[in-house]
Amino acid sequence: MNIKHLFSTAVLSIGLLVQPAHAQELKVKITPELGSVEVKHNGKTVTIKRNQNNDNKVVDDFAKTSRNCPPFCIQPMSLAPGVETIGEVEMLEYLKKVSSGDKSVLVIDSRTPKWVKRGTIPGSINIPWVQLDTSRGAAPFDIVDILTDQFDVKEQDDLFNYSDAKTLVLFCNGMWCGQSPANIRSLLEYGYPANKLKWYRGGMQNWSNLGFTTAKQSQKSN
Repeated sequence: MNIKHLFSTAVLSIGLLVQPAHAQELKVKITPELGSVEVKHNGKTVTIKRNQNNDNKVVDDFAKTSRNCPPFCIQPMSLAPGVETIGEVEMLEYLKKVSSGDKSVLVIDSRTPKWVKRGTIPGSINIPWVQLDTSRGAAPFDIVDILTDQFDVKEQDDLFNYSDAKTLVLFCNGMWCGQSPANIRSLLEYGYPANKLKWYRGGMQNWSNLGFTTAKQSQKSN
């Protein structure tokens, strides 16, 4: 077998390997360079991508435009000094960090379980806003457990030490939803550093409207 034949065979083999990727090229991408992102959800790999059907419509859960305010009032772009408001691309970056084994980040669905059962962002866990709010029945000891066991906050001399606390990325149903803002405000009251709190304001409404993959999830599951 001569060199020319070997080269031709190698090119053909490479072409066969590359061809399926071209055949499955996504037409509806996330960014020009990014088609999809793989994350871990409930112990399984989930591929987050946008719906490829150009005729896909907004789901009924997020088709309403005029919910009563209060309680469904429009949230400001900035919740508090130092708390960063992020979009979908930034959310995907945090999800990739979590799924790659970065223990310093946690993505939190702040909604009540009945909403979460309809679908959530893959790679998130559910900590309903009422579980961090004593006025809604949350027990102080349970709040401490969440802070220490899930957020890596340390108790030191009857105070909280946030030096190694996780960066929390919180979301709920969208710009009219007060559940993730409530979680963020509660955490700020407990002394959680503002720079370790990120808020996806668009929430599930924007996520769904952009055709992103959702996943089913039970409360507090990884």
